[in-house]
Amino acid sequence: MERYNSTKIAGILGILGNIFLLVIKSIVGFFSNSQAMIADAANSASDIFASAMTFIGNKIASEPNDKTHNFGHGKAEYIFSLFISISMIFVATKLFFDSIISLINKEPFIFSWFLVIVCIITVVIKFSLYLYTKTLTKKYNNILLEANMKDHRNDCIVTSFTLISILLSFANIYWFDGIVGIGISIWICYTGFKIFLESYNILMDISIDDETEQLILDLAHSYKEIRKIDNISSSPVGCQYIIVMTIYVDGNMSTFNSHNLADSLEKDITAIDKVYNTIIHVNPI
Repeated sequence: MERYNSTKIAGILGILGNIFLLVIKSIVGFFSNSQAMIADAANSASDIFASAMTFIGNKIASEPNDKTHNFGHGKAEYIFSLFISISMIFVATKLFFDSIISLINKEPFIFSWFLVIVCIITVVIKFSLYLYTKTLTKKYNNILLEANMKDHRNDCIVTSFTLISILLSFANIYWFDGIVGIGISIWICYTGFKIFLESYNILMDISIDDETEQLILDLAHSYKEIRKIDNISSSPVGCQYIIVMTIYVDGNMSTFNSHNLADSLEKDITAIDKVYNTIIHVNPI
């Protein structure tokens, strides 16, 4: 419940912050004809969608397991993060071509101190949101929060370059504005692709990481009664995994004792943060 509430608050703060930034960036960007600022405004629009997806995806993922969803709704986090990544790639593609056209046509923009002020406000707001979501990401290991954290971080960097292009206009260097627009689009596309790949891997049932698998094997080997261990199978359910493994024990061990052994090992493995549930089969050897 705490994980759900914290992610919900992060989503709401992201929506409100990005709506504010979208409005002021759009107004100043269009009046000054700054391609970099317009690109930054479009980025804020995609951020609103991302924060909304975080809010909705988190609500669904927080639902407990039921008769039709025996292992909960955790994968909703990855479905909605997939939506976020696709929207980021779409926006990045449009911004890339718009910036190329602006660069070819050598369109100048009107310098305004409002451009500088908007950049500073954006960096302050986004850096604050970045620190907030970074703390929550480390605590809850939530891909929706991670996607938002990276988005806030990227915005700080992107807006800093936008500020540089604005200041360079003092020296009548306008081409850098189009270059920054291109850079922003590439950065958004790269981040979107990384989020897409991570979400895709989970939805395609990628196996648990090698480090956690080794930890599970070490736990199993700590039981002297276990003579042999078959390969571990794993399937993700949201941010956690279901572990299935087969152990071999002395054929003379009673069924009662072998099941007690399996139950004990299941509890030890399930206590690992990344493990949702453990299923162990016992065979005689």
